[in-house]
Amino acid sequence: ERDFLKLHLGPTLEKAGLGDKRIIVWDHNRDMMAYRAQVIFGDPEAAKYAWGMGFHWYETWAGGEPMFGNVAAVTQAFPDKPVLLTEAAVEKFDPARYQYWPNAERYGRAMINDLNGGAVGWTDWNILLDQHGGPNHVGNWCFAPVHADTTTGELIYTPSYHYIGHFSRYIRPGAQRVSSAPSRSTLLATAFRNEDGGLVTVVMNPTGAAIDYNYYVGDRSAVVTIPAHAIQTLLRAGKEH
Repeated sequence: ERDFLKLHLGPTLEKAGLGDKRIIVWDHNRDMMAYRAQVIFGDPEAAKYAWGMGFHWYETWAGGEPMFGNVAAVTQAFPDKPVLLTEAAVEKFDPARYQYWPNAERYGRAMINDLNGGAVGWTDWNILLDQHGGPNHVGNWCFAPVHADTTTGELIYTPSYHYIGHFSRYIRPGAQRVSSAPSRSTLLATAFRNEDGGLVTVVMNPTGAAIDYNYYVGDRSAVVTIPAHAIQTLLRAGKEH
């Protein structure tokens, strides 16, 4: 991949006047992304053609846990190369599990950890699939945030749609991630400052009990309750509000 990029793809696009097109390398699971980054970004002649790196979340196929640490490892080693989640989907579609909330929690956990690791964005495999979890030419039927029943015209919004909304509705293009540090391992959080100065903090509680916590911003604080198995977004208005 390194040699194809630096000897063929990169120079060809540049010669054709398409050198401004952003080339994303790897575009596969988190497990090998640090090694791929070392090989490709570590070569200056290849790295000059690569905008950044894409990654997916399917390394759990091997039986382990999501390898969020590799996202941070790449961004720390190559801070000038953006990393972007380019595909994620929950497989083994079953219409009886349209409203299966653990699917949404998988999204929330991944989005918080990947963004905290330095990802500049997060893209679902498909925002909309049909009532069979497709179309898919190899029969790999999957869940999506929204399903369309093509026989009735009904749109079915799954829990992952609402979890994604806690990020996509409030963290706007151009936002910068800022420090967010939960003091208890039971909570997950990420925070961004939008271009208008507004602060967005997404908090997730994957446990089976409601949690009261203190939300600190500078020298100010508020007591907040997050229900069991819930996600919430806290907003502090910016200069335009």
